[in-house]
Amino acid sequence: MPDAIPVIDIGQYGTDSARSAAIATETDRACRETGFFLITGHDVPKSDTATLFSEARQFFRLPTEQKLKSRGPGGHIARGYTPFRGETLAAGTSPDTTHTPDLKEMLDFGPEPADGITPDNGFFAPDIWPEQPAGLKPAIQAYTRHMSTLATTLLRIFAETLNVPEHIFLNAHRRNISALRLICYPESDSPSPAPTRGGAHTDYGSLTILTADNATGGLQAKLRSGNWVDVIPQPGQFAINIGDIMPVWTNDRWVSTPHRVIAAPASDRARSRRHSIVFFHQPDPDAIIAPGDTPHYPPTTYGDHWRRKWLATRQQSAAP
Repeated sequence: MPDAIPVIDIGQYGTDSARSAAIATETDRACRETGFFLITGHDVPKSDTATLFSEARQFFRLPTEQKLKSRGPGGHIARGYTPFRGETLAAGTSPDTTHTPDLKEMLDFGPEPADGITPDNGFFAPDIWPEQPAGLKPAIQAYTRHMSTLATTLLRIFAETLNVPEHIFLNAHRRNISALRLICYPESDSPSPAPTRGGAHTDYGSLTILTADNATGGLQAKLRSGNWVDVIPQPGQFAINIGDIMPVWTNDRWVSTPHRVIAAPASDRARSRRHSIVFFHQPDPDAIIAPGDTPHYPPTTYGDHWRRKWLATRQQSAAP
C-alpha cells in the first residue's frame, strides 16, 4: 500500500535464521522508504505499559505548582518537568526560522551517575523524581529496562540488515545517554488552535520507540512522497523511527523522517488530551558518528550533535 507505515513482527528474531533474515529485509525496506515502522512480537509486558500510562496521567493532572517542583535545571541538562510551551521541536531542525512553541508539557529521565561514569557535561545528571504519584518511579524504572532490551534487539537487527558486525552499533551505545520522556498534550478550548501540537522535526539519536493513547490529534510522518501519514500504534504495537544518526552511519541509505503531532479537529478539541511515552535510544556522548567510504557528512561526536539540537529547541520556547 503506498504511503503506509509498515508493520514488522520481530518475534522470532534470533531464533530462526530464515525468519531473522526476512525481518532484516523488511527492516531495511522500512528504513529506506519511510524511516518509520510498527513492531509486534516484542517482549514488553502490556501490563507495565498500562501501569506507566496510568501513573503519567496522574502526574499531569496535578496542579501546576506541584508539577513545577520537579522542574528541570534548564540549559543542556535534559531532566525533570518542562511546562506547557517549554519546547519548540521544529527549531532543532531549522533553527534560523521562527516557530511556535509546542503545545505540550513533559517529564524527562535519563542515565544517572554510576560507578565508572562521571556526570560530565550534564549527560549523566541525576534524575528529578516527582513526589507524586508514588508509583511513578518504579513504573518508569521497569519500563526503561524493557526499552533498553528492546532497543538492543533493534540495533542487532539493524546490524544484520546492513551486513555489519553488531559490535559496531552496540559498542557505540555502551555508555549511552538514552532517555525516557512522558508527554501530555492537554485538551484545548481555543476557537482557533494551532495546526500542530508538536512541530515537525527529526529525532536526534539512533532510534526512537513510541507508544501513545488513542486521543484525537496524533503523530504523523512526512514520507518521501511529501504526504503526511498517520502513525497509530495499535494495542501491543510500538512505533519505531530512526533518528539523525542512522542516515549518517549509513551514508543516506536510511532516512530520518520528519514527524509532528497534529491538532485535533474542532469537534473533538475538548476530548483531545493525549499522552505519549517515548524512549530515545542515543549513543555515547563521545561516540564518533561518521560513515565509512566517501562520507556525505563530516564526523562529529554524538554529544556535540545532541547539544546543538537540544539547545535550539529551548531558545524559541516561552515556558513560564
